[in-house]
Amino acid sequence: MTRRMMIDLHPRRENARKAAELVCAALAENGIVPVMSRSAHDALSSYGDVHPNGTEIVDDCALGVAAADCELIMVLGGDGTILRAAERFHSFDVPVMGINLGHVGFLAESESADMEETVRRAVARDYDIEQRMSLDITVRVDGEIVHRAWALNEATVEKGPDTQMIELSIGIDDRPVSTFGCDGAIVATPTGSTAYAFSAGGPIVWPDVEALLMVPISAHALFAKPLVTGPSSVIAVEHVARHLGESAVLWCDGRVELDLPSGAHIEACRSAQPLTLARMQRGPFSDRLVRKFQLPVDGWRGPAGEAT
Repeated sequence: MTRRMMIDLHPRRENARKAAELVCAALAENGIVPVMSRSAHDALSSYGDVHPNGTEIVDDCALGVAAADCELIMVLGGDGTILRAAERFHSFDVPVMGINLGHVGFLAESESADMEETVRRAVARDYDIEQRMSLDITVRVDGEIVHRAWALNEATVEKGPDTQMIELSIGIDDRPVSTFGCDGAIVATPTGSTAYAFSAGGPIVWPDVEALLMVPISAHALFAKPLVTGPSSVIAVEHVARHLGESAVLWCDGRVELDLPSGAHIEACRSAQPLTLARMQRGPFSDRLVRKFQLPVDGWRGPAGEAT
C-alpha cells in the first residue's frame, strides 16, 4: 500500500517554501507520496517551485478525503499554523506533527534546524501517539442554538472593538458562580493553559491532567480568580449587556467565530473528538516548559544534591 503524508503550512512565510521543498523531496525519496493542498501550493508558487516529482496536489474541497488517506499530517509553521491544521483535520483522527517555523512553537515537536531528523523519524514511524483534550462550543440565543465550534486551546468571550468593558455571568454545570465586568473570559484545555490563558494569569496544567479552565481577563471584581473544573463539567459564559452598544465576540483558538448579542449563552465542554498528536520528544513536560519559555533553573540541585 502506498504511504502518504500531508504537508500543511503557512503559505505566506518564505521559510515555509524552503521547508516544504526539503520535506516533500525527502518523503518522495523514501517512497512516500507528499500531499499538499492546491491553495497552499499556488500561494507558494510566487516564491518558486514547490512541486518536486511525486507530490500530489489536492483541491481544497477534497482535502478532508485526502487527509483520511494519509498516515501523518506534517505542519510547517508556528502554533497558529498548527491550530489551523488541528481545526481542519481533527475529525479524521490522523496524527498531527508540527515543525516550528515561528517563535515559541509550544505545540511543535521540532525546530527547523532539526527538520531532516524529523523527516527521518516520520518515515521510520519513530514517534508516539498522544491524545489531547479539545472543546466543543455551543452558542444559544433565546434558547435556540445559533452556532457550534471546536477548539484545541481555548474559547474566549471578549469585548467588541468599540466596547470598554463587558459584563459576563459565569456558570458551572448549570449553576451560577459569579458575574463581573471584564475584558473577557477564557475557557481553556490543559493544552491551552500555556497559551492565552497563561498570558491572562491562569495556571499551567500538565497535558496529562484531565481538566477544564476558566480564566477571567482583567476582571473588575473581588472574586474573579481562575477556576479549574473536572473534565466532564460544562462551563457557561453569558453576555449580560448593561449598556447600549456593548458588544462581545466569540474567539476560538485565535479565530473570530461570532458576534455575540446581549443574552448570548456560550457553553464549552470536553469534545468527543480530541486531537491526535505525533510526539517525538519523550522527556517530561517540565523539560519542555523550561525549554520553550527559557525558564531560569540555575541553582536546582535535585535529589542528587548537584547544582545544574
